[in-house]
Amino acid sequence: MSRPRSRSALGAEAAKEFGTRDALQPGFVVNERASSRVADAVDSEPHDPRQELGAAELRILYRTEAQAKRRKEARPGLWIAVVIYVLFSVSDLLLIPDVAALTITARFAVGLTALLVLEAQLRRGAATDWLDVTCAAAIIFGYIGWLYPASMGANKETVAYYMVFGTIFMMSANLFFTFRFKVSIITSTIILCILYVVNYFLPASLAYKMVFGTFYVSCFTFTSYVNWKLNEERYNVFLNALEAKIQHNEATERGKALLRLSRTDPLTGLENRRAIDEKLRDYWNDWQKLGHGFAAILIDVDFFKKFNDCYGHQEGDRCLIQVAEALSDLIKQYDGSIGRYGGEEFIVLARMGRKDQVADLAEAICRTVENLAIAHELRRDGIAIVTASVGAAFTRKQTAAKLEKIIHEADRALYLAKAGGRNCVRLFDPTDPQSSDESENLAALLKIAIGQDLVSLVYQPIQDVASGRVEAVEALMRLKMLDGTLVPPSLFIPVAERTGAILELGRWAIRTVCAELLAQDHVRVVSVNVSPIQLKTPGFATSVATILGETGVTGNRLAFEITEGLEMEMHSDILRCISDLKLLGIRIWLDDFGTGFAGLSWLRLIDFDTVKIDRSFLHDCGTPKGMAMLQDIIALVRNRGHKILVEGVETEEQMLLMRQFGIDKVQGFHVGRPAPAANFQTKRAIQKRPFTVLKSA
Repeated sequence: MSRPRSRSALGAEAAKEFGTRDALQPGFVVNERASSRVADAVDSEPHDPRQELGAAELRILYRTEAQAKRRKEARPGLWIAVVIYVLFSVSDLLLIPDVAALTITARFAVGLTALLVLEAQLRRGAATDWLDVTCAAAIIFGYIGWLYPASMGANKETVAYYMVFGTIFMMSANLFFTFRFKVSIITSTIILCILYVVNYFLPASLAYKMVFGTFYVSCFTFTSYVNWKLNEERYNVFLNALEAKIQHNEATERGKALLRLSRTDPLTGLENRRAIDEKLRDYWNDWQKLGHGFAAILIDVDFFKKFNDCYGHQEGDRCLIQVAEALSDLIKQYDGSIGRYGGEEFIVLARMGRKDQVADLAEAICRTVENLAIAHELRRDGIAIVTASVGAAFTRKQTAAKLEKIIHEADRALYLAKAGGRNCVRLFDPTDPQSSDESENLAALLKIAIGQDLVSLVYQPIQDVASGRVEAVEALMRLKMLDGTLVPPSLFIPVAERTGAILELGRWAIRTVCAELLAQDHVRVVSVNVSPIQLKTPGFATSVATILGETGVTGNRLAFEITEGLEMEMHSDILRCISDLKLLGIRIWLDDFGTGFAGLSWLRLIDFDTVKIDRSFLHDCGTPKGMAMLQDIIALVRNRGHKILVEGVETEEQMLLMRQFGIDKVQGFHVGRPAPAANFQTKRAIQKRPFTVLKSA
């Protein structure tokens, strides 16, 4: 560490300081400025306070610190001095017994008065300088109160020698009290003058007076010099202490800064996952020990990858920052914590005890993001601004004893919010089979389903309306539990998609379809439902090609049904995968057309072989409005040049209506119910007619 000024230079500054006037009250004002500059020095590179603060400001800081020390030491210092002063009464009795009563009385009077005055000043909060004046006056009057009656003694020679103890008072002013240098010099000078006056009037020889006069001056000079050096050293110690304090504060601040950095997301300035995990642990401990309930809320910015693809990553970062700032302002009102949990996902923790409070906060989060009105033109779901899906969970009496459980519950609620259309809120409901622990049981069951033969396929026929023949079949997946109980597809398919089990199940379904019906030419075409998750998985088209090669089935015997829905995003990987599948000869069908927002965009981007119109439109055609809607959808698809398949044909009247509308294919209970593969294998052997299998849903 550099020291631009030497100790001697600092000593000179100190010498000047101890001879200057101590303006206490203005010092406080300057001290605030100096303290501020010290704080600035902590944050800057130089560490030496002498480089950061001027000499005057350093002296003011030193005086302020010295005042506190003098104030603290005034009471014990004076009490000890008074006790020693009174104990010297013994020497009075031995050396000047004729006036001892007077000197002892004077000692007690001066000592008691000084203590009473000092205690009164301390109670009233008197300035430190007045405390110094009281202690200095006690020294002077203590000396006078003892010396005057002692000089009245009969034995003048003894009194003359006894006067040498007056140098103790001189030393007390310079060494035993921590007076400012100026106060010490004044006090010692007064005592020196008193000594010379008394020495002059004593009936002693000239040699005695010269020797003792020289001794008094020597004591005065020696003690003053030592006092000056002590004060200089105190100032240097102060500088070193200040320097060390600045270094310590700087190190502490840097440590805090590093800690903040390690706990802060660099993009949004919110707490990062590490910090949130620590807070989550604190919230959880309070819940377990004190019963303070809280909510965990996960927020996912909808279609954020599309936003990045459209506007660029810089705009994507700006979007996340805007969302983070808006949510941070909102969460402050609820005295909660918010952090970035990764990518475009945020997490909120807030102490709440009731479900309606959690719902209100979650809804406020959703609306806050929507109200930002950040343009997002590539969503193609009817909304042109950035929105967020929100999943919330909260502590309940039935909450599991594991910390991770509440986050897992919030994640499941978020999944349902995204699956339910996005830009919405879902609260974890333990009674909902899609979010309850039952789905966890299903997830575990799906892991062993193939190995334990718990999963199977049934096939529902698809009829050509013009010829009346069954031209294809749709493969439908079935799952049973270990006890044989059947699980509805509406329950296990979403769980399979959420957990990723759909990937293995999908490959199994395609392989089974090829082996059961297509390899032996039992049916002409089989359709299989394919999840968007499968289409986004790298290597899906390759795995299908491998299955076709192993089973000896050509691609044109397979049809993949893609369900229209919000989860079916305009993802480049999906479009690329569909293109690869079509190169294999596989037919691509659009399933459940009309139930989502993305259908028209898909019709424009992909050349579907067949479009399946959802059964709800056929069942609603009993009213004029429903009939008009069905006709409009049929006309729309027909104008695009796609073949049309209508689901849900259950009566002869509906079948006649399909013939009237010129529909290509129909499917429903009127045509045939789902049946095992054996039914179609027998039919194919006798009738020699081709069939087509549909999906694994």
